[in-house]
Amino acid sequence: MLRLIAAVLAALSLPVAAVAADDGSRDSECLAMAQAPPRAVPVSLRRAATASEEVAITYAGHSTYLIDTPGGVRIATDYNGAYRTGRLPDVATMNRAHGTHYTLFPDPGIAHVLHGWGDDGQPARIRLRTGDVLIRNVTTDIRRYFGEDFGGPMIKDGNSIFIFEVAGLCIGHLGHLHHKLDDSHFAAIGRIDILMVPIDGTYTMSLDGISEITRKLRASVVLPMHRFATPLDDFMHRIGQDFAIDRRGERTLHISRESLPSAPTVIILDGV
Repeated sequence: MLRLIAAVLAALSLPVAAVAADDGSRDSECLAMAQAPPRAVPVSLRRAATASEEVAITYAGHSTYLIDTPGGVRIATDYNGAYRTGRLPDVATMNRAHGTHYTLFPDPGIAHVLHGWGDDGQPARIRLRTGDVLIRNVTTDIRRYFGEDFGGPMIKDGNSIFIFEVAGLCIGHLGHLHHKLDDSHFAAIGRIDILMVPIDGTYTMSLDGISEITRKLRASVVLPMHRFATPLDDFMHRIGQDFAIDRRGERTLHISRESLPSAPTVIILDGV
């Protein structure tokens, strides 16, 4: 009788366990890697790594990077329509800081326009798979900007950290980040191999704050943005001696999982 009761209880618990385990990590290789025991790498990532498929990342300006995937998908981060390099993006991500980070009138030729803020009063919840890339977001709060009581109450979930998973790489863009991240943010972000970081020290976060986040995310490659206001040496001093610096004379970085640097590296691409 006791065995029968135990079997019934076990059967009843199966759907609940399945729902609890379905946190979105099943289709996210970067979350799976972050949650796996040390040295465990998902089979799909091992397969992608052996394919030697390179992602091209081009610095367009300010906080806009163009990501060209091996499958031919082009993504523009914090897209405002002003920075044009080659063909239109297939995907444009945006954040609601000020006009250099979004446009309400994107080119109609862009297939996917992803707002980092909620348009219906709810937080933006983005999980888009297009071509060979999975795009997802983690929301953070944002300060009100010009003419909207700057420095007043934060707008909840007004910013998105976008994560792009492609060719075995986990690429993160912090957007217009205004506050420190807690453990729930880091858990939702997961593993990051390449991180795009605002280093202005004023319009987004303090240099000390953004440097702490950069260290905690432990990306192999750090790509600075908002480079107009802060001497790079100040940022490098704060993130610590564990990070190397690599200045490039070109605007585009070609990188694969196999070619990630062995030591954390800040790569400065050409541009302003």
